Amino acid sequence: MKTDFLTHTRRTDRRKFIAGLTAALGAPIVFQDQLLRSGLFPSALGQEAIQKGWPGKEELRLLSDKPVNAEATATLLDDPITPNHRHFVRNNGLIPERATSAKLGDWSLTIDGEVEKVLNLSLEDLKDGFSQQSAALVIECGGNGRAGYYPKVGGNPWTLGAVGCAQYRGVRLRDVLNKAGVKSTAVYIAYYGEDPHLSREPGKYPISRGVPIEKALDEHTLLVWEMNGVPLPAEHGFPLRLICPGWPGSTSGKWINRIQIRDQIHDGPKMTGTSYRVPKHPVAPGDKLPEEDFEIIETMPVKSIITHPGTGAEFPFGKPLLLRGHAWSGNGDVARMDISCDFGATWHQSDLAAPVNKYAWQHWSILLDLPKAGYYEVWARATDVEGRGQPMVVPGWNPKGYLNNAAHRIAVKLV
Repeated sequence: MKTDFLTHTRRTDRRKFIAGLTAALGAPIVFQDQLLRSGLFPSALGQEAIQKGWPGKEELRLLSDKPVNAEATATLLDDPITPNHRHFVRNNGLIPERATSAKLGDWSLTIDGEVEKVLNLSLEDLKDGFSQQSAALVIECGGNGRAGYYPKVGGNPWTLGAVGCAQYRGVRLRDVLNKAGVKSTAVYIAYYGEDPHLSREPGKYPISRGVPIEKALDEHTLLVWEMNGVPLPAEHGFPLRLICPGWPGSTSGKWINRIQIRDQIHDGPKMTGTSYRVPKHPVAPGDKLPEEDFEIIETMPVKSIITHPGTGAEFPFGKPLLLRGHAWSGNGDVARMDISCDFGATWHQSDLAAPVNKYAWQHWSILLDLPKAGYYEVWARATDVEGRGQPMVVPGWNPKGYLNNAAHRIAVKLV
């Protein structure tokens, strides 16, 4: 098994990390200098060793090692604000060396394309030249929940943990675009990052997506350099990332150094074919469709998770059962959370806090008195302000396994 070593440690820690790997392997690493330069992880080590070698992310479940993709369990997402070490990681390429060194060097952000004036901005230009914003924002992978589809589909088998709500600091993208002067011909934006393609082929991008100009100019779309009070960690986009809240996480590009304004829908890597697209009409499980029958995913559906307790927990009978979790929606606020402990025969409305800002998740909790000892399933479903709710079963199958917002279910015992 190989993985991108540069994602797991800062440059200053590499020698120390190699010493740890040597101990784990039980033998000296011959040609260790070449290993350091390669950006790879020793293939003799399995997932457990890789996770131990990923400082701060040891609790995550590793889904793939090159590129690195990892998720938390629902119980690890109990915090109101997701800490960096528990936030999921979704990569398409390798983490740039600049991010692992945490040094800006000659970095700048270019704004070009359908603009009146091309901009080249340093991080200080962004911090000093525009109004800074701070917001708690949900980022969720469009494939979160993919493991629940049948027939099974390709891609990372995310369960529920490809989501997080961190506190970010940055500036509104629209303020930057307004300074460049967006032309009337603008249709879409396209982001470009410094992350190398897995092949390391120069000039080849692993992903370059974007959003319609209207979403780019929304006041909640941000360029951010800080996550939970610290500079963006290497795996989360240092020095700058885009956040398009309410839309799939793939639109929130990391390590970006260029935003191009286009006069057409962007056609970069992961924008065409069936990537981040779903059928325009319901299909039978397993159906194969022509590409023209797919449409780009935009707004994410309403969703919720139970973060306490976890499946398998046991509690003494006679005491109220405390349940809690989070709910969110790409359409805006969640209006209601309902919980059932009798397989949907009856529902109990939980307490639901308002979001700290738009596109933050909302915390819910409830105390339930259950009638007798024994086995219970807890079902949780959210309904957003537009009346859209979570289905109790996996929603309509699609070939790439996107947008699974089925109600979360756990099992507990009262003894």
